[in-house]
Amino acid sequence: MVSTKVTLCGIEMDNPLIPASGTFGFGYEFAEIYDINCLGTFSFKGTTKDPRFGNPTPRIAECDAGMINAVGLQNPGVDRVLSEELPKLKKCFHKPVMANVSGFSVEDYAYTVEKLDAEDQIGWFEVNVSCPNVHGGGMSFGTSPEAAAEVTRACRKVTKKPLLIKLSPNVTDIVSIAKACEDAGADGISMINTMLGMRIDLKTKRPVIANKMGGFSGPAIKPVALRMVYQVYDAVKIPIVGMGGISTAEDVIEMMLAGATAVQVGAANLVDPYVCKDIIEKLPEVMQKYGINDLKDIIGGAHNG
Repeated sequence: MVSTKVTLCGIEMDNPLIPASGTFGFGYEFAEIYDINCLGTFSFKGTTKDPRFGNPTPRIAECDAGMINAVGLQNPGVDRVLSEELPKLKKCFHKPVMANVSGFSVEDYAYTVEKLDAEDQIGWFEVNVSCPNVHGGGMSFGTSPEAAAEVTRACRKVTKKPLLIKLSPNVTDIVSIAKACEDAGADGISMINTMLGMRIDLKTKRPVIANKMGGFSGPAIKPVALRMVYQVYDAVKIPIVGMGGISTAEDVIEMMLAGATAVQVGAANLVDPYVCKDIIEKLPEVMQKYGINDLKDIIGGAHNG
């Protein structure tokens, strides 16, 4: 009998599967089609201090091997997440959930984390530092070690729950940023967020997305994600949640061999809403195929020898 259990920042999970933030809503939407308690956990929709309508439409563009999105962090704001969304979630999901938090200033991040901290069902915080730093000229907090560390320290002060920092791949040196977050008190690293891409409509000769550019995700980015997870695993001592182009049980095992303790599935949820359930059901069979008895034993396995 194989074991799919993993432990992420001190919390045991039945399996390493985590639907990624922005692709799974607040969970109860998917609970209408299958029992989401089969998941290890999931990262709920990115939440900000204030409600956000998001970017103008069109926000989505398909690509040959993925998709581009520029939704713009549309969400009801932290107060309504607490009063409306999480009570609905409690009725259908009975495990600790991962809270994804975004912000436009260091104070925004800390405020939202502190507000959510009292919610018992939240097991982990996933802090997205790919948001524009409004006090730093619009550059992402995740583009410099100093800015990422500042956000990490601010959030660390307001919660004792596990704190994972979600890093952007749109940088020259992701390793230095991951190490800065670890030094500032992060309990884990979540990576990678979407890459920057665009599509152009040949008929209109204009960008397809109203925002011109957006986050590129899907199968095409998996080699980049694997490379970055592999590099960061060698540099930090805290666990990594790996993501980027994951859609099969084989992908999950490959990401864990690179160094991930748990694995998120993003764009594939938008193609097939059953994909996470299917991966979980397929995982034991694929483990047996490759002679794996316990998933915990393969974390970082590609670094051996």
